[in-house]
Amino acid sequence: MSFKKTTEEPSNYDNLEQMSVRELVTAINEEDKTVPFAVEKALPEIEKLAEAVSAKLSKGGRLFYVGAGTSGRLGVVDASECPPTFGVPHDLVIGLIAGGDSAIRKAVEFAEDSEEQGWIDLESLQVNQKDIVVGIAASGTTPYVLGALKECNLRNITTGSISCNAGSPLHKIAKYPVVVVVGPEFVTGSSRMKAGTAQKLVLNMISTTAMIQLGRVKGNRMVDMQLSNNKLVDRGTRMVMEAINVSEEVAASLLKEHKSVRNAINAYRNG
Repeated sequence: MSFKKTTEEPSNYDNLEQMSVRELVTAINEEDKTVPFAVEKALPEIEKLAEAVSAKLSKGGRLFYVGAGTSGRLGVVDASECPPTFGVPHDLVIGLIAGGDSAIRKAVEFAEDSEEQGWIDLESLQVNQKDIVVGIAASGTTPYVLGALKECNLRNITTGSISCNAGSPLHKIAKYPVVVVVGPEFVTGSSRMKAGTAQKLVLNMISTTAMIQLGRVKGNRMVDMQLSNNKLVDRGTRMVMEAINVSEEVAASLLKEHKSVRNAINAYRNG
């Protein structure tokens, strides 16, 4: 192997089974504290990828996340949160996981080992040059992800990546690679831990930045969020009250009629 997999190196801790619960949670927390600093070192790369994603979405393209295992699940989570949080269509940000949707809950054996399936899954959704595809793999070596990005590159479809090993194959083939080197995991090789946390932080940055750039946030408020439960209706009502200085009753009525915070505020101001 031509590069060093720091995600597979031995843990900084040993004899874990001999530790008390307090020792375990304290040690895990100490390791977790290092993750934001590792992400900070990658901010220039994250900025470039976020800019590329924002540019594609602003021109009518879509964002695809492609991953396997923990990485795939994190992509699916980030994609699934965009419609309720920002009121965008469900097909604007799409998370693909090796093994299909059933792999979200239960691991599908060897699903990530097919170098062809990633592209097959993308092609089934008519991926094209207007879109951007971000491969997520802590190791940077997952065949499902590598194959998808290779095919995208051949077809001039913009690619990005999020990985945790510098110099990995994924790092080398993505046009906009992000590498967050978090070092050895508390449990050796368990990249659902620090690597997963790092990937989640980067995904938060990418999707949130893109949605703000698309105008889906007003000030610091989620004015286009879906009013899908009582908690969000209550939050939306308060947002309307604060924005246009009306009573709770009036705000609730406007929200019920116009279906979103943005529409309720605009209707009142233009009425």
